[in-house]
Amino acid sequence: QVQLVESGGGLVQPGGSLRLSCAASGSVFRINDMGWYRQAPGKQRDLVATITRGGRTNYEDSVKGRFTISRDNAKNTVYLQMNGLKPEDTAVYYCNAGGALLPRTYWGQGTQVTVSS
Repeated sequence: QVQLVESGGGLVQPGGSLRLSCAASGSVFRINDMGWYRQAPGKQRDLVATITRGGRTNYEDSVKGRFTISRDNAKNTVYLQMNGLKPEDTAVYYCNAGGALLPRTYWGQGTQVTVSS
């Protein structure tokens, strides 16, 4: 079993920055892939960025150049640095973790990010 806890969300003006954190606990040695997804009201949950244990990253096109995903394996924590935030970035952001030795992927409870003037 894996537990994920997100933090760092909040209200920010357009053009501002936020840094999200996701701390994993439980069977953390089985985690290979971690990522961030987001879901706005009435929309599906979409991928934002992913990172492997070895540090290979992947980003959704709309956040490339603005968001950076990083990982501290010793702390079992993944981060999402969000710069140049836009109103369309407003959503609940969820952390996700998985690996070949886990029966499924796991989700955190989500953290709200609101970009508004």
